[in-house]
Amino acid sequence: MADPSVPTPPPMNPAAGNAASNASSGDASKPRNLADVLREFSEHQQKMRDELAKVIVGQTDTIEQLLAAIFTRGHCLLEGVPGLAKTLMVSTLANILDVSFKRVQFTPDLMPSDITGTQVMEEDETGRRSFRFVEGPIFANILLADEINRTPPKTQAALLEAMQERQVSVGRETHALPEPFFTIATQNPVEQEGTYPLPEAQLDRFMFNIKIDYPSAEEEEKILMATTRGESATVNKILSARAILNCQKLVSSIAAGPLVIRYAAQLVRATRPSDESAPKYVQELVDWGAGPRAGQNLIAGGKAIAAMNGRFSVEPGDIQKIALPVLRHRIATNFQAQAEGMNTDSVIQRLLSDIPIPEPAKMERSK
Repeated sequence: MADPSVPTPPPMNPAAGNAASNASSGDASKPRNLADVLREFSEHQQKMRDELAKVIVGQTDTIEQLLAAIFTRGHCLLEGVPGLAKTLMVSTLANILDVSFKRVQFTPDLMPSDITGTQVMEEDETGRRSFRFVEGPIFANILLADEINRTPPKTQAALLEAMQERQVSVGRETHALPEPFFTIATQNPVEQEGTYPLPEAQLDRFMFNIKIDYPSAEEEEKILMATTRGESATVNKILSARAILNCQKLVSSIAAGPLVIRYAAQLVRATRPSDESAPKYVQELVDWGAGPRAGQNLIAGGKAIAAMNGRFSVEPGDIQKIALPVLRHRIATNFQAQAEGMNTDSVIQRLLSDIPIPEPAKMERSK
């Protein structure tokens, strides 16, 4: 039976959308059930991956996490040494979406008004003066904050309200940002001279902290072959802004059962050294752990992974798949951990292996 409450992502291409609808339901006028909607959503995200693969070689997990963030209204922080195509990946992602895109190169002299916008005084024909707000680059669907740790905290803080409330306050006025809105920031973890590390409050606003590693030998050969020919690949647009909003509603409707909720809560609570459920090594190696927002992001990210795989509900494996990017920037290890060669990723990996997946309660037989 069809569920009228389930939103259907409208296709970008009407002809392709009709073909997909006919193929899934047999009749374009027939209402589709959740299985049909999930199948179409899965096809759309696969098309997005195929388009990204025209430009980006490898980075499968990174692309999956970026798509999961987009479908759950999340923001991403990309970390990687120079030359790993962080900026190219974000700009290509913006090209396959029919949305506005702005890139801001963060520098030490960048001011908050350079991002949010400012008020300018204008004088009309009668000589009357008034202020008019001129929007900054943050008024875009996708904002690329390139090398965000290159700018002082005052300018970094200009993104806090925008990322959390999706609005900007200038003077006495509050201006809503366009929907959808995503902030994707990049930073170089190696060169730290003249940088301003992001405060914990702002790090917590990022749904994922994605670390991009070096490509494999085979992938590096493909990169060299593709980028030295003097040719550039052209990508096609897949989803519109309205379609993305509908996809977000669809992902939020994916079910997360009590066992998955309990597992996510146990993972998050185990990262806190003051919690009675925390293992001994967490109490010894961690200064402070993740807050409730980490659990919310685990569930939201798990829903996105489940939906992209065409499933109706979240599985514990989905939580495990995104635990690293969700938790790694919400845990602070101490000097003892550094002396033992342990970082946040090592602690999370150990927690994933030590904390068992909750088992469903056994039903008692009635006498």
